[in-house]
Amino acid sequence: GDYEAAVREAEEASRISAVLYPSENHDAGKSLRLQQQYFWVAASLHDICRRFRKLREPWTAFPDYNAIQLNDTHPTLAIPEFMRILVDEEGQDWDTAWDITKRTFAYTNHTVLPEALEKWAVPLVEWLLPRHMQIIYDINLFFLESVEAKFPGDRARLARMSLIEEGFPKRVRMAHLAVIGSHKVNGVAELHSDLVKTQLFPDFVEFFGKDLFTNVTNGITARRWLYQALTPPRPHSSDRAVMQYADEIWNVEPVAVCD
Repeated sequence: GDYEAAVREAEEASRISAVLYPSENHDAGKSLRLQQQYFWVAASLHDICRRFRKLREPWTAFPDYNAIQLNDTHPTLAIPEFMRILVDEEGQDWDTAWDITKRTFAYTNHTVLPEALEKWAVPLVEWLLPRHMQIIYDINLFFLESVEAKFPGDRARLARMSLIEEGFPKRVRMAHLAVIGSHKVNGVAELHSDLVKTQLFPDFVEFFGKDLFTNVTNGITARRWLYQALTPPRPHSSDRAVMQYADEIWNVEPVAVCD
């Protein structure tokens, strides 16, 4: 056999998981990063689907056993990958597969900065993942048809909401795909969640309604955490006493550490 070719292929395969998130200052880095995102998504979904098949339940029951949270836009390729599995491998019709997908996925947005919302060049996606690009085109077609039906003649709205950003090259808006393919979208703080609705996705709020968007505060409330931590060792203390003790601990005067 061709030893050098075999070694080269092995090295190329190992690069996918060797260094997470390589530099995107050049085309090779962008290509590797997209490969990484698909690698993690495909591996995770393969395992989830493998375990679900053992239940011998119909695929329409998949969301009853599985919930997949998209933590920012990096894993959004999971949406077309899951559609590929349902349609190409499991023989589901498109509408059924899309219903299963939407009931399975939810999306957490972490920032409203435009530069942090991933947009992949269409030629790159077509080259690496041609079937997924085809699925994204189909999702976009059916979605824009529904937008046109609700807001007839509003071409500017269609351009803003499309999964494909026009330009050279055209780009896939991954945040739009995450919203369209999820049954819930949340921010990580009350103010942030408001900005998500009013600044980032106002067109989607108008189309889907406010019920799609919600807030899940990231982190803890220190006073509540102290209360929960202190309650088990103090079973005879009243709630009022424990809360007062938590207040005393939390409201400690700052200590000067230097002049």
